[in-house]
Amino acid sequence: MKKYTLALYLIFIGISPFITAQNNKYSAAVEENIRQVENSLTGWVLTGDNDYWSLADRMKKYKINGLSIAVIHNYEIEWAGGYGFADVAENRPVTEKTLFQAASISKSLNSLGVLKLALEKKLDLNTDINNYLVTWKFPYDEKSGNKPITITNLLSHTAGLTVSGFPGYEKGDTLPSLQQILDGQYPANTGPVRSTIEPGKQLIYSGGGVTITQLIVTDITGQPYDVFMKENVLDPLGMKSSSFTQPPSSSNVMSFATGYKADRAEYKGKYHIYPEQAAAGLWTTPSDLCRYIIETQLSFSGKSSKVLTPEMTRLRLKTVLGDAALGVFVNSRVTGSFKYFNHNGGNAGFCCTAIGCLNAGEGVVIMTNTDHNNSGILEEIANSVAKVYKWKDYYLPESKIVIDIEKSLLEKFQGKYDLDGRTVIFRMSDEGLLVNLFEDQYWKVYFTSDSEFFIKEFRGSFKFVTDDNNNVTGFSGNGIAAKKINE
Repeated sequence: MKKYTLALYLIFIGISPFITAQNNKYSAAVEENIRQVENSLTGWVLTGDNDYWSLADRMKKYKINGLSIAVIHNYEIEWAGGYGFADVAENRPVTEKTLFQAASISKSLNSLGVLKLALEKKLDLNTDINNYLVTWKFPYDEKSGNKPITITNLLSHTAGLTVSGFPGYEKGDTLPSLQQILDGQYPANTGPVRSTIEPGKQLIYSGGGVTITQLIVTDITGQPYDVFMKENVLDPLGMKSSSFTQPPSSSNVMSFATGYKADRAEYKGKYHIYPEQAAAGLWTTPSDLCRYIIETQLSFSGKSSKVLTPEMTRLRLKTVLGDAALGVFVNSRVTGSFKYFNHNGGNAGFCCTAIGCLNAGEGVVIMTNTDHNNSGILEEIANSVAKVYKWKDYYLPESKIVIDIEKSLLEKFQGKYDLDGRTVIFRMSDEGLLVNLFEDQYWKVYFTSDSEFFIKEFRGSFKFVTDDNNNVTGFSGNGIAAKKINE
């Protein structure tokens, strides 16, 4: 049997070759914590029936080829481990040293570099960005309301700019310069970064805005971005395995995870290249990102200043609008309770999250080498870690009472629905009614009334809509509305 076939076979029958953290290098107490985390994955809602899953089962359900976790407890990395394959065709397992694309978590590390320049008085966070841009100037127009955009705006996504994210480039593609990216000029594969509204009015996530900060760094320092970040951020944090170099160094080729699509197909060239380094270009490990989280926690509490002073760290973590701070999002699940800072990431073939508590030395980093359509597993693992390590006011599930629905009624809900141009299909199975939300993956539908339903894997409640003749015409809820397609 070929390596590829064997590997996929092992995954599909549910005995994915886990290279777990359990290699007899941890204490019995830590090993027990690992075991509990691996077997207590759970979603946003509890029904009293099948509420907890194993990591192996969820990797199979979400079609995750490889996954890596590192857990912080009492301001230290308590354990780290890899699961599944970094590369299926090569039969290469994920280990704690496997490098993943951090995707948008890159923005959090970028903010440290930018704020380091502010500490050194090389820039002011609340001054017009064109004061610092040399090789390109932001083209203000009437949409900006004659108000200057500041670095605070760029780092907090309050600049009112376009281009939320970047698809990356295949190996061998001609890579655009930063100026071409910002102007949307060939060979850039995204539009120009421009104003949509005046700055400071609204939270509009913009990787394009963060890319402007990348150019500011290089214009001010005269250094390549990756060199500046290595010397001023990554090395001081002890992130020795991490790099912003794009394309990445070929000397580490066997350390890189291969990126996979939602159907487990390998991306051409194994992964995409991101010249938008500040927004999406970091290669790293969960353990290295934990070192960033721990330093943030210690600096926030006044106990460390490896990159930023405690005062600057607290400014960085002060929200500007909504949950958005400078390169990170900060929130509490309960008013007045513990606060958590986080950033998620999703590149072509990669999906990840980094979470830390500001009031205690707890946190987790989870990275996968599968498209972000399958990001639900990140929340489920984080919930498991929060439960096992007793994070205060983090995992706060809703409770719902599920009822059984007559088969004849379920059959009325079957069919295709148009959701903003995408077809959603409900179909019957031995489990009951299922729905596909992404690609060919189907999820069980749970009912709380004859028309109201939810899905354990995706937050929100929904309701089927009927006309005066009791014919099903669509479904709505959680800010969406879909119309049934009559065939």
